[in-house]
Amino acid sequence: MSQPKSKRSDAIIKGPAHAPARAMLHATGFETADFDAPIIGVVNTWTTVTPCNMHLDKLAEPVRAGIAEAGARAVDFNTIVVSDGVTMGAEGMRASLISREVIADSIELAVRGHSLDGAIILVGCDKTIPAAAMALARMNIPGLILYGGTIMPGELNGKALSIQDVFEAVGAEASGTISEEELGEIERAACPGAGACGGQFTANTMAMAMSMLGLSPMGVNDIPAIHPGKNNAAKACGRRVVELAKEDVCARQFINTQSLENAALAASASGGSTNAILHLLAIAHEAGVKFDLEDFHRVAERAPVIADLKPSGQFLANDLFLAGGTRLLAARLRDAGLLGDTPTVSGNTLFAELDKLAETPGQKVIVDVATPLQQSGGYRILYGDLAPDGAVLKVSGSADKVFEGPAKVFESEEDCFASVQKSDIKPGDVVIIRNEGPKGGPGMREMLAVTAALVGQGISDDVALITDGRFSGASKGFVIGHTAPEAAHGGPIALVRNGDRIRIDSGKRRIDVDADLAARRAEWTVPKRRSFGGVFDKYAYLVSSASKGAVTTILQTENNQ
Repeated sequence: MSQPKSKRSDAIIKGPAHAPARAMLHATGFETADFDAPIIGVVNTWTTVTPCNMHLDKLAEPVRAGIAEAGARAVDFNTIVVSDGVTMGAEGMRASLISREVIADSIELAVRGHSLDGAIILVGCDKTIPAAAMALARMNIPGLILYGGTIMPGELNGKALSIQDVFEAVGAEASGTISEEELGEIERAACPGAGACGGQFTANTMAMAMSMLGLSPMGVNDIPAIHPGKNNAAKACGRRVVELAKEDVCARQFINTQSLENAALAASASGGSTNAILHLLAIAHEAGVKFDLEDFHRVAERAPVIADLKPSGQFLANDLFLAGGTRLLAARLRDAGLLGDTPTVSGNTLFAELDKLAETPGQKVIVDVATPLQQSGGYRILYGDLAPDGAVLKVSGSADKVFEGPAKVFESEEDCFASVQKSDIKPGDVVIIRNEGPKGGPGMREMLAVTAALVGQGISDDVALITDGRFSGASKGFVIGHTAPEAAHGGPIALVRNGDRIRIDSGKRRIDVDADLAARRAEWTVPKRRSFGGVFDKYAYLVSSASKGAVTTILQTENNQ
């Protein structure tokens, strides 16, 4: 008689020696027969601090039902969330990127600590999505990622609103374009309920990337948070993760050079968040796949922007769902010969999934590759005097723009925002915000408060902004982030002075400064590092450069290509 196939969970539940573990599990509701079935972790990022995740406790219910239907046992875990929208522009934003590492670590500890056979991870706000992929890649276990879905548009005076409109209204109120009462009306109308921020900001960009990587079933992440079809999709995901566990189909079977290229292409062609670069670098790192900044530039050069989505376009994520979803964008890229076929957690290949496309007749969200909204992709990697290790330009309009002007240097986001609110930033200025990198911040805060205020004042297209920090997916304008090496590592951005002439030539992929930086370096001393204590200092000690994904784990040696 053949022996039953062993499971990962057998390490804690099989044999007389593990009777105490079984006793503990009996107390939670396990029956004796359950020990022969796969044990699946339902890892949730539920919280009531943000609409992005506040419904995920309810979404877990059909997930668990699907797991039970497929003959497995679900066990629940929760992990943290730091809301980008709530913390933006404040000290708490330092915690946002740090939370990505903590979330990934906590998932690993829960799953490996209990020798689970697989995991389904429910995600919403920005950092929860890449953290889930990083954890699955690191552990290389069966699993999939379920995105809670986008928020529905807000509405005021017949206009659809997103959180982007609120940030931009702050700048408009400061410049006198709208009143404080009008700002309050926008604030109260923008976010009508559950779901992640509604444009092609970081959450929706990364949710799309998960579908392109193959870690989320195609189409599931497109479904809005409050859509009646979300629960059925969640139940199907519960069933599917059990099948993956029984077949021992693990995460690294989906994460390879081609699937990373596909995800990067979708982020670029959708005009999505530049944070996708940081996060895909980190996912590649955890999977042991060689993928670097130049790969992103090469990918972005191949595909123009074909999605008319906010922040630079006019439509929201719900509009994309109604038009045909991620399948529609990806099918356009495939038909233009830009994508490669890869496996996905659904059991079908990517191209087989795209064959299921049902495009809504007359939709205007996605255009043809031959008639793009923007000839270049959504981002470009720059180098030069100020960024020897690279920086990320978010392309809006022409990719070959030349901008030259005097530097206005700020040592923090708060200093710059205060200057913007006093209307001290003028057209032609090159704003430099430093000491906001992964180490120097610490935590690489996003500069949305600054960029949105410039939009609100009507000068975002007339100002360049360079930082060693990040930009929100909702940011727009001529913005360059992830400048490396960062100021805390003595990068050239630390040596710039007020009035220096900065020249940005995005066509030649250069950021240069008319100054003797070598002479200044001889005079420069490492500034005393700011201490925030606890996890902030630990992160600052461990974190890698933004050009490497700002990760805290030791470089993987396996090359899973």
